[in-house]
Amino acid sequence: MSKESKRREALVYHAKPTPGKIKVVPTKKYSSQRDLALAYSPGVAEPCLEIEKDKENVYRYTTKGNLVAVISNGTAVLGLGDIGPEASKPVMEGKGLLFKIFADIDVFDIEVDTKDVDAFVETVKNIAPTFGGINLEDIKAPEAFEIERRLKEELDIPVMHDDQHGTAIISAAALINALELADKKIEDVKFVVSGAGSAAIACLNLYLLLGAKPENMSVFDSNGLLHSERGDITIQQEKFCSKKMYGSLAEAFVNADVFLGLSVGNIVSPEMIKSMANDPIVFAMANPNPEIDYDLAISARKDIIMATGRSDHPNQVNNVLGFPFIFRGALDVRATKINEEMKMAAVKSLAKLAKEPVPEQVNIAYGETRLNFGRDYIIPKPFDPRLIAQVPPAVAKAAIKSGVARKEILDWQKYEDELYDRMGNDNKVTRLLHNRAKMNPKRIVFAEADHLDVLKAAQIVHDEGMGIPILLGRREVIKELMIELDFDSEEVTIIDPKSDEEKGHLENYANQFWKARQRKGVTLYDAQKLLRERNYFAAMMVQLGDADAMLSGYSRAYPTVVKPILEIIGKLKGVTKVATCNLMNTSKGPIFISDTSINIDPTAKDLAKIAQMTNHTVKMFGMEAIIAMVSYANFGSSKDAHATKVREAVDLLHKVAPDVIVDGELQVDFALNRKMREEKFPFSKLSNRKVNTLIYPTLDSANGTYKLIKELTGEDSIGPIMMGLEKPAHVIQLGASVEEMVNMAAVAIVDAQDKQKRQQMKLEIQ
Repeated sequence: MSKESKRREALVYHAKPTPGKIKVVPTKKYSSQRDLALAYSPGVAEPCLEIEKDKENVYRYTTKGNLVAVISNGTAVLGLGDIGPEASKPVMEGKGLLFKIFADIDVFDIEVDTKDVDAFVETVKNIAPTFGGINLEDIKAPEAFEIERRLKEELDIPVMHDDQHGTAIISAAALINALELADKKIEDVKFVVSGAGSAAIACLNLYLLLGAKPENMSVFDSNGLLHSERGDITIQQEKFCSKKMYGSLAEAFVNADVFLGLSVGNIVSPEMIKSMANDPIVFAMANPNPEIDYDLAISARKDIIMATGRSDHPNQVNNVLGFPFIFRGALDVRATKINEEMKMAAVKSLAKLAKEPVPEQVNIAYGETRLNFGRDYIIPKPFDPRLIAQVPPAVAKAAIKSGVARKEILDWQKYEDELYDRMGNDNKVTRLLHNRAKMNPKRIVFAEADHLDVLKAAQIVHDEGMGIPILLGRREVIKELMIELDFDSEEVTIIDPKSDEEKGHLENYANQFWKARQRKGVTLYDAQKLLRERNYFAAMMVQLGDADAMLSGYSRAYPTVVKPILEIIGKLKGVTKVATCNLMNTSKGPIFISDTSINIDPTAKDLAKIAQMTNHTVKMFGMEAIIAMVSYANFGSSKDAHATKVREAVDLLHKVAPDVIVDGELQVDFALNRKMREEKFPFSKLSNRKVNTLIYPTLDSANGTYKLIKELTGEDSIGPIMMGLEKPAHVIQLGASVEEMVNMAAVAIVDAQDKQKRQQMKLEIQ
C-alpha cells in the first residue's frame, strides 16, 4: 500500500462511520418515563442533596470514581511537536481508548488552548471536580514539570504526566530485571543517557529511587553533555550535571553499563556498543526509529540486553503496561495522588510478573513456543491478561500503606475477580488473533477476489503481514479493482481457474479429484467441469499443498461452498461430523457458540464430539474452554428428548473426556450468570468458573443466538469457524463485511499454523 493510501486509510478510519474514536454510553435504563424521571428531574435531586451533605458521596452516585481526564495543550504531540490543541485531539481520544480497553476506565479528553502555565493550571483546577484522576499528555518541557508539580500539590485527586512517568515506570521494571541478568548492582553501574527532556528526567529520578547514583550518570541533550558550566540547564536537570567532561556521546559510552535513549534515531553506532562494559544494557527507546537499530546492536554484542519502544522486537517499553493499571488502582481506593510509593509498586509488580510462568495465551499471541524470563523477556507483554489483576492491586496497596487512599479494600481476592470481570468487550481476542497470524504468515486463497470487498480484505491481510493472499477470480476484473484500491503488490498471485493459463493446474487438479471420487459417481468429465469452479479449485489447492488455507462464501449460499470443501478436503481422523463455531466479543468477554452452521439436529454423541472440537478451537485462541451444554431445562428438570440428549452428551463427555471442563444441561442465563448458578446449582462442575463456551442442542438455536447477539448489540462475531476438517478451509457468511473477512482470514492462517504444528508433532513421534 502506498504512502498516500495509508494516509487515506487513516483519515477514513477516524472519520467513518462516526467522527472520532470514543463516545458516551448510558449506564442506566432510560426506556420509560419513570427511568427518565429518576435520571433527571425530579429524581436527580436526591443524589445531589446527598453529595451536598458529604462530597465523598459523589463517588457513590456519579461516574467520578471511574472517570479520568486526558488533558493536553498540544505542545509536544507524539513525534509531531507543537501542533496545537485541536490537532492533538485525535491523540487524546486514542489515549482514552487505551484507558478503556486495557483497564475499563472512562475518559473525557480535554484540549486546552493555552501555553501559559498559570492559565493551564487554573483551567484544570476548575474542572477537576468532574474527575477521579487527571492524565496530563503531550505537554512540552519544562512547562510540563511545573504544571504537574502544581496540580499534584493543589488537587486532591491523582495527577500524572504519562509522558514522564509511564516510560520511567516501565523502563525501571525492565532495568531491575536486566541488572539481575547481568549480575550488576544499580548503585555501581555507569549510565550514559541521550535525551534530557521530561521522559528522560523522570526515568533518571526513578532510577535514583532504585539506588542509582547521580555521579554515575552522563546525560546528553541536543547541545551536548549536561554540566554546571552550561547556562541553559533547567532546575530539573541540575542534579544530573556531570563532573566528568566528555567531548562526545561516543566517548561517554566507553565502559558504560547502561545506555538510556529517549532522543532521536540512529545516533548510536555498533562501535559505541562494542565499547561498553560486559553484559551491556541498552534501552534505545526513540520512536519510530531507535537510537540504534535492534539488529545492528545485537550483532555488535552477543551479551547485550536490549529494549526498544517497538513492538516488533523483544522487550518493548510500552506505556500501556503502566498508565491504565496505575490509574485503575488509584481510582479504586480513591487516592488523593499518585506518589512515589505507588509508582514504585507498579515498577516492582511489572518486574515480578516477567519472572512468573507465562500463560499459553500470551505465548500464542506472540508466536513463541515458551516465553521465559531472560535477555529477550525482561518485561511483560502488553497482551498479558494478568496485568489487570496484578498491577492495580499493587498500586492500591501502596496507596493505602502510604496514607493517600480514602477507601479501603477489605477482600483482595474479590477485588482481583472484579478486575478480571472488567476485561470484557475490548477485542483483545481479535488483536491476539491478528498478532499470532503475523508471526507465521501462510498462503491463503481468497476464492472470490473479483469482488471489491473481498479484495479489500485480502489487501489488509497482505499489508498487515498476516498472510500471503492468492487471488482467485476473473483476472482482468481483479487487476482493475487492484488499481482502484491502490493494491499494487507484485508479490500477490492472481489465478483465473477458467483461463488457458491455468490449463496445466486444472488438468492435474481434475485428475486428482477424479481419482478420489471415481467410486462415488464422479466421471473425469465431471471432475474437469467442477474444477473450473473456484471453490473446487481453491479446495484442491489446499489439499495438494499449493496453498495453506482458503476462504470463501462472500457471494454464494453457505451449503454450496461447504460441499466442495467436504468432497475434496474431508474430515480429520476420528471426526464423524464437521461443525462450526462462532466467537462473539461480548460485554461479558469472549463467548464461543457451537454449532452455528452445519448440524441441524445433532445426536448426543454428535454434541459430545462438537464440544470436544470446540474445546480445541478455544485452546487455539489461547484460552481454557469452560463449556456449558445449554438447553431450555436445568439439570434433569425436563424429560423431553431435546433436553435428554444434552444430558446424555454431558454424561458421555464426563466419561470419555474428563479433562474437558463441561456441565449441563443448563439454561443460558444460569450458564452465564455465575451468581445465579452458584446459588441454585453449587454441585455443578462449572462452580466458581466463568463460562466462555456454549454448545447448543440444535442448529436453529445456535445460529439464531449468535445472529441475535450480533444484530441487537453490534458485538463483533468471528466465524463460522470450521472445525474437524483435515486442512484449513473456512466459509464466511453471505455478504460478510471486510472486517469479518479479515478476521476469518486470520482464523484460517492460525488454523494452518496449528495444523502444521500438530502434523510436525506426529512426524516427530513416529
